Order: sequence, then C-alpha cells, then structure tokens
Amino acid sequence: MASPAPASPAAAAAHAPPPRIGLAGLATMGQNLALNIAEKGFPISVYNRTAAKVDSTLSRARDEGALPVLGHRDPRGFVLSLARPRTVVLLVQAGPAVDATIQALSPYLEPGDAIVDGGNEWYQNTERRIEEAAARGILYLGMGVSGGEEGARNGPSLMPGGHVDAYNNIRDILEKAAAQTEDGACVTFVGPGGAGNFVKMVHNGIEYGDMQLIAEAYDVLRRVGGLSNSEIADVFAEWNKGELESFLVEITADIFTVADPLDGSGGALVDKILDKTGMKGTGKWTVQQAAELAVAAPTIAASLDGRYLSGLKDERVAAAGVLEEEGMPAGLLETINVDKKVLVDRVRQALYASKICSYAQGMNLLRAKSVEKGWNLNLAELARIWKGGCIIRARFLDRIKRAYDRNPELANLIVDREFAREMVQRQNAWRWVVARAVEAGISTPGMTASLSYFDTYRSSRLPANLIQAQRDLFGAHTYERIDRPGSFHTEWNKLARRSNGAAI
Repeated sequence: MASPAPASPAAAAAHAPPPRIGLAGLATMGQNLALNIAEKGFPISVYNRTAAKVDSTLSRARDEGALPVLGHRDPRGFVLSLARPRTVVLLVQAGPAVDATIQALSPYLEPGDAIVDGGNEWYQNTERRIEEAAARGILYLGMGVSGGEEGARNGPSLMPGGHVDAYNNIRDILEKAAAQTEDGACVTFVGPGGAGNFVKMVHNGIEYGDMQLIAEAYDVLRRVGGLSNSEIADVFAEWNKGELESFLVEITADIFTVADPLDGSGGALVDKILDKTGMKGTGKWTVQQAAELAVAAPTIAASLDGRYLSGLKDERVAAAGVLEEEGMPAGLLETINVDKKVLVDRVRQALYASKICSYAQGMNLLRAKSVEKGWNLNLAELARIWKGGCIIRARFLDRIKRAYDRNPELANLIVDREFAREMVQRQNAWRWVVARAVEAGISTPGMTASLSYFDTYRSSRLPANLIQAQRDLFGAHTYERIDRPGSFHTEWNKLARRSNGAAI
C-alpha cells in the first residue's frame, strides 16, 4: 500500500499552532530577520504595506528550506494570525514611519501584546511610545539590531530595552536568532525605557570611530609606505589574525582584493569610489549626547567631522588648488624614509591604541547615561553581546568584558591594568605614526584625537587653571584653589593695573 504524500508547507502551516511572533517591514533587513527566526524553528507571520515585499519574502522562504513563514497583506489579518500574547516586531524606517505602522496595527492589538521596534530609533521616541503603549496595556521594546543584512539573516547582536515582560515573552526566540559565541547568545535585556536604542546608538558611534581609524591606517600605509592595494590587503589579513582581529579589519582586507567589475584593466574597485562618506544620524546623536553629558568623546567626534569634511568634495578640490598656487606642495610635505615592515608594525600599534580610546569613550558615555536615567547598564554584559554578530565585534571585546567584570565601576578602560600596560607599550609607535603623519601633511584626525585624549586623561596637571582665570576675569565665574577650600573671585584688571603701575 502506497504511503500518503507529505503535506505541503502551506498545508502544514494551516494545521500548525499560530505563530507567537510577527514581523512588519520587509525590506532586506526585515526579510532576513524573519527568515532567520523561521529557520531557527519558530513560525512567523510577516506583513508589509507593499504586497510585492510579502510575495518576495514567501518566495525566499520556499527557496531557502520551506521555512515556516506566513504572509499577510492587511494589518488586521497579520495581527490576528498571532497567538496571544502577541509580539509584533517592526523593522521600518525610524521616525514617522514607525508611528504610522503602530497606528495601523494598534486597533487589533490587545492588552498584554507587545511591539518591538528593531530600527535605529532615537531613544526618546522609544520612551514616548512606551508611555503611549502602556496607556493601552501594550508592552513595548526598542531593540537595537546590529550586523547588517548578513547578521540579520545568520545571527545579529540584539540590544532590547523597555518592558522586561515583552522581552521574556520572546526571550527563547531572540536567543536562538542572535549570533552565538562561546559565552552564549549575543542578546541580553539591556534595561528599561530607551536603553536598548541608546546602547545601539553608542555602538554605532564606536563604529564611526573604528572605521575612521582604519581608514587613516590605510592612508598612512599607502602614502607614507607606498604599499600597493594587494600589500594592504595582506597587511589587514595578517592583522586580523592577532590583537586587531575584528569584523571591520576582516572586511577591509577583502575590500582591497576586489577588482572593478566595470573596468577590464583589473584595477581595484576601492580606488574608483568617490571619497564622500554617507551617514544616517546615529554618529551625530552620539556626539550630541556626549556633549550634553559632559563626556569627552574626541575620537568619535573626529570621525563625525571627518565625514562632514569628506562631503565637501568640491570645496576640498578648490582649496587644494588655491593653496598649491600659494606654494603648498601637491603631495607629501615631507618624505618619510622608513622600512615597510617597521611602518606596518608601528601603524598596527597606533591603530590598536586608538581603537581602545574609541571604545573607552563609548563605554564612558553609556555609563554616564545609565547614571542619569537609572538604567543600571551592565557594561561587561554589553561587551559580551558585541562579541558576535555586530559590526564592531572584535577579539579584544573579551578583554573589555573581563575589565568590567573585574571592576564594574572602572573609571576608564585606559586605567584597567591590562589595557594600561598595552597603551604604555604602544605609545612610542603611536606617537611616531601621528608625528610622521603631521610632518607629511596627512590628515589623521582620529588617531590624533585618540592620542590627545590619552595624554589629557593621564595628565595630573592641565593648563585649565589659566582658562578658569580667564573666565573669572571676564565673567566673574570664580575659581577653586589647590591650597585651600572654597570658591574665589579676583579683581584681575584692578590688580593687573596696580602691578603694571608698580613695574613702571
């Protein structure tokens, strides 16, 4: 007797329990995260305003393993397809589009259901939406998702914050969908309110700094050492085997191996890319928050300024022409004679030390915001979930985690004994690279800002005494003394005239 034919995926789905989770917003990130969740064994409903996006998601689900994805073309059917308590993940553009999507779905949500916004949203928008949702008994999470399109499909780093019950409802799903390391899934409940979005924002700010520093290392190797693209690819590939091992260093090595597909000469594609860097706002938000919280973040700020200046392409070309006419050399101001191997090693050390400063600044910003908002952020745990899946994943995050495990109140990564030792060991190479870049006229704002941050932070005495004296002279802002307590004000002009008269 012949056995019955196996049920089709659609028929099987019709008899399966309803999904616990749904996802609205099926651009590439949304599609990939939905397929990731389905691949981990969790049926998922999907919805998009544009029916074609739903169709393409279902087509991919069939092609990528008959994954349990149920498509919906109207918000009511989408929401009501979910088992209670329902969880709806949004992956739409931050801002008004999130509010519009919530408005479309909310009539069908009931108390106890949850909304999870997975976009790069401004944290205060998330806090507003938490309050609005709570008025209807709806739970809300703002969840940072890092790893790009590949991470969303294969395992991102996830940073959910908001209502802890909303997290617990889908904790098992998120832990399976997230990137996996030897320390576990790269997801944790970050904290209440907008903590998840804020942490993702700072993650992106660190990413800005990291990318700027890598670009500066490339520029120094190319212009000072004369390294070819293939040599630079080899350098970054080798660096990725050691202390600099990271996603960004790995992909940098790959970039220099890609030939221009539109040019049959075999030239590198990277050389054909216009030197104007785009951005979506999270770096700017990071620098603004650092300023509001009085947290020094010069490496991240320098990377943001670098992007702004890169956008002034026409002005930069014109300025180069004007200054060249006035006697400024077109190329390097000074030729640096150095062995390539020596240069590569020194740039490696400078890059590593500068990157530590960028991470230190980001972590200090997180701690300051945590204190202000009462979020109780666990910096060691954040370092752990950044070890896999995300754009800034790197080998030394292991050691950053250990540093905060040893001392959760660590004032700065630079003064952790392990990192302090490494910074001291690398400072001579670091200073050499920055000094040679200055002599040659090569812009290295990230490395220079990092070195200045290091030198300022380690200085027990700064010239700030003079600045405070100036403030007291023109604005009567007072000052403190080093030899006695209290606040003081001096009639500087009167005393200066008296001193000058006596001198005459």
